[in-house]
Amino acid sequence: MKKSKLILFITYFFLSISIVSLGSAQERTMGNNEMKTLKKEIQGLRDELEEQREEHSTQIERLQEQVNMLMMLLEKQKVESPKYIKDVSQNEIEALRAAAKEATQDDQFKERAEEKTFKSGGLSLQTLNPEISVTGDFIATYKSGDAVAQDFDFMFRGLGLHFESYLDPYTRFKAAVPVSEGGAELGEAYFTRYGIMESFNLTLGKFRQQFGVVNRWHKHALDCIDFPMPLRMIFGEGGLNQTGLSFDWSGTIGDSTQELVLQFTDGVNGRIFGENDKNRPSILLHYKNYRDLSADTYFEFGLTGLFGWNDTWRIADSDSISEKGNVQVYGADMTLFWEPASRMRYRNFEWRTELYYVNKEIFASDASGKDELNPWGAYTSFQSKISRVVDIGFRADYYSPETKEYADMSDVSLYPLAVTEDSAYRWLTAFYVTWHQSPFVKYRLEFNHEDGKGMLPSENRIFLQAVFAAGPHKHERY
Repeated sequence: MKKSKLILFITYFFLSISIVSLGSAQERTMGNNEMKTLKKEIQGLRDELEEQREEHSTQIERLQEQVNMLMMLLEKQKVESPKYIKDVSQNEIEALRAAAKEATQDDQFKERAEEKTFKSGGLSLQTLNPEISVTGDFIATYKSGDAVAQDFDFMFRGLGLHFESYLDPYTRFKAAVPVSEGGAELGEAYFTRYGIMESFNLTLGKFRQQFGVVNRWHKHALDCIDFPMPLRMIFGEGGLNQTGLSFDWSGTIGDSTQELVLQFTDGVNGRIFGENDKNRPSILLHYKNYRDLSADTYFEFGLTGLFGWNDTWRIADSDSISEKGNVQVYGADMTLFWEPASRMRYRNFEWRTELYYVNKEIFASDASGKDELNPWGAYTSFQSKISRVVDIGFRADYYSPETKEYADMSDVSLYPLAVTEDSAYRWLTAFYVTWHQSPFVKYRLEFNHEDGKGMLPSENRIFLQAVFAAGPHKHERY
């Protein structure tokens, strides 16, 4: 039925094309009567085709109704026939049993299952290993100045090995081992027990102490090439890094978040506790207040106090003298940070300032008796993100040492906490551009100018720094 319909339609289609083509070719020579005759014949064929189409459609609809009726009768018979149901259920059960038997006898399936179990055991052992990251810090330097002995210098400042692992749900371990051209040393190694009490944590080990903000950071993660000048002058090139225990508490009071840190450590810093032969512990107390000024801006300030003792003093032309002396170092820090939420990947601005003040009791090296040293210093820095991968910044440092006539005695030198010249000072300005090639590689170009009075001669430096990080933790501050 469908085939006859299709044949008739194709015949009509080609016939119409032939007639139309013939009509268009002969229309100019035929008369009006012949054209009318052809048109009547075409119309007759169209009418005949339409009649056959309607007749076939009616027949198809009748056949569809009969099929539907037969399907309904068949379903009804299945439902009402218990034997049919029983046969179908029995067949399904037998099929499932056969499939299960075949699966249990499949040797290849057994081999795959055993192999998968073995691999899973191996992977579970790997999760016990600590996460390991490696950082590299390369610096090229050009110097110019009156007392510069070497113009160019290339230095691989440090290869940092960083380890981190959660020992259990409550305890995290971290360690940092810097390796330089001169050898390796233990930078940090500590573990933190979280939640010993509500909002309280305990840290044990060797760690960079929470004096202000940047002393906590590693050198490769600084915004500039090196730590601020007053921090280096007071605590030494490596900052304040001692061994002991630390309690920290954080919580919200009003609209601000508060943080309190209390640390007890060995007093071994060479600049501040260099005369602590009895190894009396030092105590550090740090307070931080953080608050959001708006959806895009936050403000943070902190206060720090470090307290300790010294007891043995070297005297010129003599062995030593025992005399207890207190030492305190005070600090204040402030950070203002703006980052629009809608443009946080492309724009921000940060202003940070820190102040340092030392009050160190000493026994004068010229044997004149007890005395005090009160050096102080400060820095302020501005940094801005100008694109997704480029930061620009400026930092200004200032340091003022104490003045003592005996500060540069050959046997006992108090430099840089004290110098002999009155009103001595030292300042530094730094301009830098940092390009973050990726989260794992960054480059920095920096210009430093140092000058002052009564300390070192003026000097200019240009640095090119390349820092990379391999591993899961990238360029972590600490």
